[in-house]
Amino acid sequence: MRKDVRTTYLGNYSWATANDIAGALEDAGILWWCKNPGTLTRVLFAEFGVRMFVDQSRLDEAREIARGIVDQVEQGKAG
Repeated sequence: MRKDVRTTYLGNYSWATANDIAGALEDAGILWWCKNPGTLTRVLFAEFGVRMFVDQSRLDEAREIARGIVDQVEQGKAG
């Protein structure tokens, strides 16, 4: 990661959804990274999912991308 880039929290997603979002962020040229909860975090705090972080200067664009993918996933579940 470049040292001149500040990241900010995008959201917490299932592994599959986070993977789709990551691909779309890469296609858009948006720097991102993620953090998976460790075993102790899952056991002690019941935290699941992937926490995603993105370039702070492109947060609005990243939110739009993530929202579109989450909407697609939810429509797929409803259908």
